Amino acid sequence: MTDRIDLSARAVDLRELMDDPHCDPATLDRTYRRFAVVNAAVSGWRAVWQTHVVPALPATGRARVLDLGCGGGDLARSLSRWARGDGFDLEVVGVDPDPRAIRAAERLSAPGVTFRQQSSAELVAAGERFDVVVSNHVLHHLDDAERHAFLRDSAVLAGSRSVHSDIRRSAAAYRLYAIGSVLVTAGTFIREDGLRSIRRSFTVPELAAALPPGWRAESASPHRVLAVRG
Repeated sequence: MTDRIDLSARAVDLRELMDDPHCDPATLDRTYRRFAVVNAAVSGWRAVWQTHVVPALPATGRARVLDLGCGGGDLARSLSRWARGDGFDLEVVGVDPDPRAIRAAERLSAPGVTFRQQSSAELVAAGERFDVVVSNHVLHHLDDAERHAFLRDSAVLAGSRSVHSDIRRSAAAYRLYAIGSVLVTAGTFIREDGLRSIRRSFTVPELAAALPPGWRAESASPHRVLAVRG
């Protein structure tokens, strides 16, 4: 399969099916419900929580964390769960400008987690501040201007650190996802959109070149790239 796919450069003209405002609502609903399973397997966020988020939290143990582009809310809920297990009193706010995502996120609750239909620009305008700002699988969706604004807003909103995690494009990532996703993605957009996401995503050098001053690009496992500030 990878022999027929050009992974030498970002396929920025590809559009993910679930980004279509007119996509099938039942399939989209199943997609949001299945995200927690898929992200738990491929996102690597448990390690990022330990290596990048925890060291940036206040010594008091009380903190606010913002999940930008929260989608179905699985990362926000996971952060709350890990924080409780590690003895932190965490307020997690998940925001997404897409009302469909917020409706999906609000189906499941978690202690200290709230969801809002808002953009990063609206949070900045409201004077919101958070100790740490995170996102998962957002950067590859954005064009150059959108990414610049997203990172600018993130830097303003974060008092300590911003960590944005995404897929690291490679033939290995594409091949493994193409094979493994068949098992858990039937009836959803997740397999097709995941393959498109990999093709749209950054390598570490590409992300480093696209980041503004003050940010750094890091490699993470499995097949992940991080944009980190602070």
